[in-house]
Amino acid sequence: MLPSIYLASQSPRRQALLGQMGQPFELLLPDPSEDVESLEATQAGESPRDYVQRVTALKLASALNRWRLRGLPLAPILCADTTVALGDAILGKPQDRPHARDMLSALSGKTHVVFTAIAAGTPNETRHALSVSQVRFAAWGPSEIEAYLDSGEWDGKAGAYAIQGCAASHIAHIEGSYSGIMGLPVHETAELLKPPWKGL
Repeated sequence: MLPSIYLASQSPRRQALLGQMGQPFELLLPDPSEDVESLEATQAGESPRDYVQRVTALKLASALNRWRLRGLPLAPILCADTTVALGDAILGKPQDRPHARDMLSALSGKTHVVFTAIAAGTPNETRHALSVSQVRFAAWGPSEIEAYLDSGEWDGKAGAYAIQGCAASHIAHIEGSYSGIMGLPVHETAELLKPPWKGL
């Protein structure tokens, strides 16, 4: 285990999972002036797998630049991005309640794929990994979808749901990494962060 790392993510789930791992970390969050949302823009014809890896690499490059500008001590910076894919369609964070309703209706009774890409780096070394999991929802009735939307849990979540919340009662089967579906695959992250690191 490393003495400490930087986590360039505002996600409380990722923070909790690092804590579960026993990995000390400090947050390295963007300044208000940084346009971090633009990093998650999709490109025409891009596969979900390629998309999530490209976005994670961009997040790491942005975080390394932030680290340089702030003159912080050297330690690996960890970034991650999660996307939900139904076929070739990328289901990111819903823009509003109707958008979330459309996503959940599309996922109802079907199997989808959750990709979580992680990247860790210093100016001397960069490492990448990808977690791929499958999730099958039972069929959701319209009233069940509305009740879930009322919970507000969908807000800010890729695919409009959180597996660790009340959406779990609608999940019939998962194959892969539960923590990866949450947003940070614990096994892959532990492997990625293993010392030694060049220059540390």
